[in-house]
Amino acid sequence: MIFKKICRPVILSLALFTFAFVFNSISFASDADKVEVVRDERGWKLLVNGKPYFVKGLEYSADTVGRRPEMNDWMWEDGNNNGKIDGPYDAWVDLDRDDFQDVDENPVGDFALLKAMGCNTVRIYHSENINKELLRDLYNTYGIRVIMGNYLGAYTLGSGADWRSGTDYTDELQKIKMRDSVRKMVREHKDEPYILMWMLGNENDVSGNEANSTKTNTNAPQNPEAFASFVNEICTMIKEMDPYHPVGVCNATTRFLKYYKEFAPEIDILGFNQYTGPFGFGVLWSRVKYEFDRPVLITEFGCDSWSTVKKREDEEYQAKYHTGAWRDIEQNSYWGKGHGNAIGGVIYCWLDKWWLIGSPKVQDTDLGAWRGPKQDGFFHDEWLGITSQGDGKQSPFKRRLKQVYYTYQEVLWANDIVNE
Repeated sequence: MIFKKICRPVILSLALFTFAFVFNSISFASDADKVEVVRDERGWKLLVNGKPYFVKGLEYSADTVGRRPEMNDWMWEDGNNNGKIDGPYDAWVDLDRDDFQDVDENPVGDFALLKAMGCNTVRIYHSENINKELLRDLYNTYGIRVIMGNYLGAYTLGSGADWRSGTDYTDELQKIKMRDSVRKMVREHKDEPYILMWMLGNENDVSGNEANSTKTNTNAPQNPEAFASFVNEICTMIKEMDPYHPVGVCNATTRFLKYYKEFAPEIDILGFNQYTGPFGFGVLWSRVKYEFDRPVLITEFGCDSWSTVKKREDEEYQAKYHTGAWRDIEQNSYWGKGHGNAIGGVIYCWLDKWWLIGSPKVQDTDLGAWRGPKQDGFFHDEWLGITSQGDGKQSPFKRRLKQVYYTYQEVLWANDIVNE
């Protein structure tokens, strides 16, 4: 019953919060803000219309148990045919964790839960099948901005490459297709008020199963100069189309820093997907500072809640892991005592994804486990969410807020580190 006691004031206040926020945050597509990164002797800052902005981000999706989703399906799904998108508006919180919707467990919606948690940014990996009206409401009603991404050939998306061969950054026809894909993204979203920045790729710097990566299917690891040169070309193209939002590239490692420095000086932000342990991100900050000085955004970080040793969920350890990671990000921000190049982080992920490994009807505990710096020595792909869908019934509406959700709401994101 402890969860019911903790949650209820938050849930009951969300409706009033949303009503008040709508009347104070209306923006229109023509009001796109100027976002930039700036550096001084203390370090790097991300600015929105001249004011510091620290990314408190999440990878958000609301996938249905039992089905493998297509790209950004969650933006359109109305499974109960009530005229509202399922996860964002109809999700409800199982406060007492009994897998039953009590009469007082009314729909509140994920977007309101994100706002109540302190989230200000979501990351979208690839700009296909986008519901712009939904993203406009995400910003206008809840004040949450979007990191809009393009895979730039990762998983062969955008390049038109054969899956077995993978994307080839020396192939002129594939590069034409990728340029067109990015150009389409920028043209469609550059004037929208929800856009915070552009993010290219997703771990294109590693091969399959390397650095705990899924198979990205590109030849970037074998042709780093070609990849870096192409990234620079794309950054230049984006800036010509949209001079008001910075451009980043998402990596799994720091191995491309020397190539970026030489061949891709137009990169504004370096993104890194990192699962390096409960005490932070080690030498990442110093390596970037001294090898290719750019602001750093942790584009993915997190920890699953499943314990192989305990054979059950260990939400306390998950919260502890997140606390160490976020404190390290803050420590290395402009306002911390570290290297001054962190501009925030993006949690992976909002909701446990049952479809990632094996059957989408089962939340696997053995399949999809990969070795990493965690208490039981393994990460479990389908348990990385900071919320869950309980027993999977009443998906995609039911939410169980894990302990880590409250850790962010009440401690880590309760106060803004930004100050002058």
